[in-house]
Amino acid sequence: MTSPTLSEIQVRPLSVDHPWLWLQKGWEDFKRVPLIGLAHGIAVSGFGFLLLVLAYDQFWLLAGAFTGFLAVAPVLAVGLYAVSRALEQNEPATFMLVLRTWWSWRGKPRHDWRLVRFSLLLGLSGAGWVVTSAALIVLFSAAPVNQPLDFLRYVVAAPDSYLFEAWLILGGILAAPVFASTVVTLPLLLDRRVSILDAVLVSWKVIMQNPQPMALWAALIMIISLLGLVALIGSVLVIPVLGHASWHVYRDAVDAHTLPPRIGS
Repeated sequence: MTSPTLSEIQVRPLSVDHPWLWLQKGWEDFKRVPLIGLAHGIAVSGFGFLLLVLAYDQFWLLAGAFTGFLAVAPVLAVGLYAVSRALEQNEPATFMLVLRTWWSWRGKPRHDWRLVRFSLLLGLSGAGWVVTSAALIVLFSAAPVNQPLDFLRYVVAAPDSYLFEAWLILGGILAAPVFASTVVTLPLLLDRRVSILDAVLVSWKVIMQNPQPMALWAALIMIISLLGLVALIGSVLVIPVLGHASWHVYRDAVDAHTLPPRIGS
């Protein structure tokens, strides 16, 4: 049975032009407040670089870790959603706003911990893919995969082997429901007082009612993110632009104005 909250949230129709507009708006928001975006990008890129240094000789693990990062990336962009919302409402967009946004989730009422609980769920999904990816590579590769070139030789270009295809298909099967469950969930949780379940159901509703534009958006996220990961410095720009753009996905796809604003927002 549909909950009263869910029935009050309307999903708008989207076109295949919208994903390009979201990227444009994300870039414009980044240019307006570049220091906050760069701080997010540097922090995430720094973590990726540290991971690369610590596990460089264990690429069988890194392959899953870097792609699994995409599962938890929406959580890291919560501060950017708050900044884009402030810019939209002509309010000050500062580092203090970002800190206040995160701090406001720490409270005694249960609903104040929604971001924490949802973050844990995303973390578990990311960890699940890391373990699955590592097991697939270790068990079925023709030789140990310790270096990036080993991955290319024994997984991507392995003769008479479908390991890479299986790796991609399995990753896609696991990634699709995660994307559908997160595409507008965190911005909605940030903006309105709504349960995690309702926010996730709205996110799925956006996907089901707009399959083509959302498929294009997923492809753009994957391509841009992978380009940023190949050159770690690229993530410094990719993270904030996609983070800001994700706020505009929510604003264009969802009409939740009838719901009360989130406490502490």
